[in-house]
Order: sequence, then structure tokens, then C-alpha cells
Amino acid sequence: MKVIITGTTGMVGEGVLLECMQNNKVSAILSISRKSCGIQHSKLKELIVPDFTKLDDFAKDIEDYDACFFCAGISSVGMKEAQYTHITYDTTIAFAQTLLKVNPNIFFCFVSGAHTDSSEKGKIMWARVKGKTENALTNMGFAKEYNFRPGGMSPFAGQKNAKKLYVVIVKIISIFSSSRIVSLSNLGKAMIHATERDNIKNILEIKDIKALSK
Repeated sequence: MKVIITGTTGMVGEGVLLECMQNNKVSAILSISRKSCGIQHSKLKELIVPDFTKLDDFAKDIEDYDACFFCAGISSVGMKEAQYTHITYDTTIAFAQTLLKVNPNIFFCFVSGAHTDSSEKGKIMWARVKGKTENALTNMGFAKEYNFRPGGMSPFAGQKNAKKLYVVIVKIISIFSSSRIVSLSNLGKAMIHATERDNIKNILEIKDIKALSK
């Protein structure tokens, strides 16, 4: 399959990219990002897009792909709801709408988060916004659309976008509660498997991601 990956300059997207590069089921990868991920590989092409809400300008570059693994995202720490909504909801939906217009049969996998609020009414701001984004993507009309809700994520060894403190914290958590941790390798495998298997549910929690990665 030929896949588009966003967020490859961050930890999650980089990890999913590394899995796709080594996975024989993936023949070609297009990394769409605001700057280069700094990785070279025979499968990989890069498309630098300064503004994800203006993907229409690059329609010819995104044709003929089978799936999109949308891993771009940002922490809500220190952000107002309006700003976080613009980055997480508005940008993602605009990107997805253009992608669907250019590739009507494309599958879409969205990296959300554990405890995302599907009701959009809870007290936690980021969870509401993520829930709103999930709901909009679900109803957009993709042939297949999946919302992945990982918790703590353990990176590949040597990942350059994995902060040392985060890696240490995840290792400590995994000792006491491995059910709250999923590896980025397994997240990538689960996304690949979701595009080729039937009867996969739309929202995938940590235990579902682990099961689907096998």
C-alpha cells in the first residue's frame, strides 16, 4: 500500500514512519509536514506544506494514495481552547476534506488520545476538542476511518524526536501498569492492519491497538 503520514517531525509520526519504512506491506510513503523530517529512505518522499488548511494547492502531489496516517498534533498545555481547537480541529478537518476530495477511496487513521470525550461536553478541554475532531472525521464519508486512542507510547530505540524525560516516564509507568502503554511500532502495525482488515471498530483504545497490531 501507499501511505501518507503527517507529523513525522514529532515523536508519534516519526515512530509510525519508522514502522512503515520497515514494513513490507508499505511500498511508498509520502511525509506531509511543515518542515523536513530529516530521514532518507527508498520508500520515502517528502512534501513540505506550510499551511495544512491549504492542501488544495498540492492536489497533484497527494493523488493515488491508499491511506493517511494522521499523526500531527500538539499538547494542549498552556493553550486556550480557541487556539487548540484551530490547530487540532480546524487544521485536521481541512486537511482531511481535501484528501477525501482528491482520493475518494482513501482510508484515514487519526491519532487521538486515551480518555477522549466523544460527547464533546466534558470538563477537560483537550478531550472535548479531540472528541469533536473524531466525530467530524467519522461522519466525513471516508471508505474507512479509524480513531486511535493511545496512552503512553514507547518509541523506537534511538528516535530523535523522543524526549529523554518522556522515555524515562513511560518506562516507569510500564513497570507498574503495562496496560497503559503501547509501542509506536505496534501503533504503526495496527494502522496498517486496519486498512486491510474488515470489521474493525471505529474507536480503538490501547488494548484494541495492541490486539490489532498482531
